[in-house]
Amino acid sequence: MGKIAFVFAGQGAQYPGMGLELNNSFRAALEMFRRLDEIRPNTSAECFFGDELALLETKNTQPCMFAVEMACAAVLAEHGVKADMVAGFSLGEIAALAYSGAVDIETGFKLVCRRGELMQAVAAKVDTKMVAVLRLSNEDVERLCAGFNCVYPVNYNCPGQISVAGLCESMPDFLKAVRAVGGRSVPLKVNAGFHSPFMADAAAEYLKELDAYNLNNPMMPLYSNVTGMPYGENMKELLSKQISSPVLFEKIVRNMIREGADTFIELGPGQTLCGLIQKIDSSVRAFSFSDQAGLNAILSEVL
Repeated sequence: MGKIAFVFAGQGAQYPGMGLELNNSFRAALEMFRRLDEIRPNTSAECFFGDELALLETKNTQPCMFAVEMACAAVLAEHGVKADMVAGFSLGEIAALAYSGAVDIETGFKLVCRRGELMQAVAAKVDTKMVAVLRLSNEDVERLCAGFNCVYPVNYNCPGQISVAGLCESMPDFLKAVRAVGGRSVPLKVNAGFHSPFMADAAAEYLKELDAYNLNNPMMPLYSNVTGMPYGENMKELLSKQISSPVLFEKIVRNMIREGADTFIELGPGQTLCGLIQKIDSSVRAFSFSDQAGLNAILSEVL
C-alpha cells in the first residue's frame, strides 16, 4: 500500500463561510476553533461570517486559512486518517509545519498571524498583483517575464501553469504578450505580489520573528516550498526565504510520489491543489477535505 500525503491549501482558496460546516458537525473542529480564538479572538467568526473583502486582507486570510486547515487535520485524526508526509502551498506550509510537530499548534498560529501582518504591511508599499499564466511552458513564461520591469514567475504549480507576480503598471503589457504567444491568464484572489522580490523586507523581518522560537525536527517528511525537498537543518532560513521565493509545488508533488505517496489529501477550502496534483500525475489519487462530503469520500476510499 502506498503512502498518504497531506497538502495544506494556500491563500486564494478562502471564501466566506469556510469552516462553518466543520465547526457545526465535528467536536474536534469546534475545539480547534475555540483553541485558536483564545489566541486571536474572532478568528472563527471571520471564517464563518466574514465577507469576501475582509477575507482578502492578508492579515486575516492567513490565520483564518490556518484555523480551517488545522480543524480539518483534527477531524481526520479523529477518524484515523494520518499523513506519512506533508507539505503546504505558501501559507499552508505553516499548517504543515504544525502538523509535522516541528512546532505546536499555538506556535504555528502565532507564526502565521505574524506572517500575514508582515506580508500585508510590505504589500501596502507597492502596487502589485498576481495572475496564473496557462498553456505556456515554464521556459516561455520565464522568458516573457524577463522582458518586463519587475514581473516575476513565482509559483510553479503544474505543467502549463505558473503564477506570476508583477507591478500593476507592467501587467497589462505583460498579459498582452502572454496572449500573443498563445497563453491565457487568470487573476488570483490575493492582494499583492507574493513569493517575489517585492516581499524581501517581509522575509527579513520574519527571520527575526522566527529567531524567538525553537523548531523541532518534524516527525515526518516536511517538504519545503523553496527547495521542493524535505526540510533539513536550515528550517528558519527556508521558512523566511519562502515568503520572497517561488513555490515549487510541482517539484514537491513529484518528489512525494517518488517517495511512495499515491494518495494526496488537500486540507482546507477549495480543491485547487487536487486539480494541480492530477495535472502533475493522473495516476495518483487526490481528495479534498473541508466538509462532510469530503470526509465521506476519504473514509470510503482511503481507509
